[in-house]
Order: sequence, then C-alpha cells, then structure tokens
Amino acid sequence: MEERTVKGTVFDIRRFSTHDGGGIRTTVFLKGCPLSCVWCHNPEGISRLVRPLYFPNKCIGCQICCSLSENRGIYMTEKGIRLDVTKTEDWDRIIEECPSGAILWDSTRMTVEEVVEEILKDAPFYKYGGGVTLSGGEPLLQPEFVLSILKEMKKRNIHTAIETALYVPTETLEAVLPWLDIIYADFKIFDPEVHKKSIGVTNERIKKHIRLLLESENRDHVIIRTPMIPGLTTEEDNIAGISRFISEVYKEVSYEILNYNPLGEAKYHLVDKTYCFKVNPKPYSRHDMERFAEIARSNGVNHIILES
Repeated sequence: MEERTVKGTVFDIRRFSTHDGGGIRTTVFLKGCPLSCVWCHNPEGISRLVRPLYFPNKCIGCQICCSLSENRGIYMTEKGIRLDVTKTEDWDRIIEECPSGAILWDSTRMTVEEVVEEILKDAPFYKYGGGVTLSGGEPLLQPEFVLSILKEMKKRNIHTAIETALYVPTETLEAVLPWLDIIYADFKIFDPEVHKKSIGVTNERIKKHIRLLLESENRDHVIIRTPMIPGLTTEEDNIAGISRFISEVYKEVSYEILNYNPLGEAKYHLVDKTYCFKVNPKPYSRHDMERFAEIARSNGVNHIILES
C-alpha cells in the first residue's frame, strides 16, 4: 500500500492513443523536464511547478476572476485578461469560481493508486495489443512515482512503454528497465554544441544512455527517435551522425523518424513562452520523410519507422 500512495504530478491522461506504442494505449503525461528544446511540443510539461493557466477561448468576459484577485495575479488589459502566476492569490477559489472553466490548474498531484484507477478504466482495450505509455515532460524526473506505476501495471500483465529523453541519472534508467516492454528514447541532435544551443544541455549523457540501452538485453525493445524540426534536426549531417552512432552500437537498431508536429505552437502563450518559429512550418510530405529515411539507411540503419 505504501507504494500506491506515492504522489506525482500529472498534466494529462490521454486515452485511445495509437502513436505511443502498439495497439490502443493510455498515455500518462508527467510534469517536469530537464531539457529546454526550443520547439517543445508540450511546453506546459517543462516546469515542475503546478500553475494556473488561462484559456481565452473559454472566457465569457464576466471578470469574476479579476474581482477575486487581491494581488494583481489577474488583471485586465486592452488585449484581455492576463495572469501573473508569480503573485500570491487564492488560486483554488478563483478556479472554482470561474463559471466557464477558463482558468484551470495545468496539472494535478495524484497518487499511484489514483493513476492506476484511471488507467484501468481502459483495461478492456489492452487485450487487443494496447497498454500504458508514460510520457512527459520527462517521466523519469519522477522516478519513484514511475517505478510504482510500472510495478502495478506488471501485476496486471499490462504492456508498458516509456518516452524518455534519457537526461536522467543512470541508476534511475537502470531501475525502470526490468518493468518496461518498450523504450522510446529521443536522440534529437548529434553535435554536442548544437545540442546545447537548441536543447540547453550537451548530449554526452544521452549518448551514454543510448549506448547502455543498445548494449543491454533490452536492446530489441528500444526505439530511438528523432523529431524532424525544420532547420534544427533535419540537416543531413545530423541524421547521418545519429544513424552512424546508433547502428555502430547495435546493427539491428530500430530508428523512428518523427514528422514535424505543428500543434505545439498554439500552447506557448498559455505558459508565457515564445515559440522558436515566427511562422509555424507545415509537416513534411511523404516524399520528404522518405528522403530523411534514405539518409539513415545509407548511414547504417536497417530498421526504420516513419511516422507521418
């Protein structure tokens, strides 16, 4: 029971996902990430702090929130309502009193037991090849919470997967490996300095952990992933460098090339951040994706997964 009462911070539980592992899956998004990718698809999951968010498309203009604000945490401008989450406010009351749900907490503190209860609502679908995927943010920033969830899943013979950028302590990674059926590991930029410029850290630790995974007995359950971000990860030298590195460690490595996802841009204003593109690019065509795959093939990768 003690493990089931461990608490973590969850910013979304997405049902009926088909892109985070085989079959129909339940994806649990955990808050907090040690990286600062300039194109992050889930900017609301970067900070570890729980904060209120304002959704202007839901607002009915009643200004109840402004009347409840005592320290200008919420104020009116010519462009509408603005939040200053650095101010001390009775945010619980403000959120409760908002009649349209325009102000909400960005995440929830949940126990393992509560998360398991939510996951098990989808259990009938798992018999057709689905399961549970832990994502983020970086789920392994909450190692005790993650490990407890994974153990509960394996008690019930539920398939488990994780999406990780691997910038975590080695002992954390090693602790969860026995409880995972699939590991999706990001390898975004090969050059350490370019990696630091766009992601905030160098990639030595990430390379070390990719090597650890691809030399382990779990290597056939590891999928290395690179998102195609225009002008940042799509250069031939980058795809070639990543492909040579992973195929030299393990010749039969699986490598997934992810298409650019433009949907993240719409969330940046919610968390007071600026997106890396002034004009949001479109996803790549199938022809473009095949071209990226050919670069990977010519640099040693035999097993390529294209996500369009």
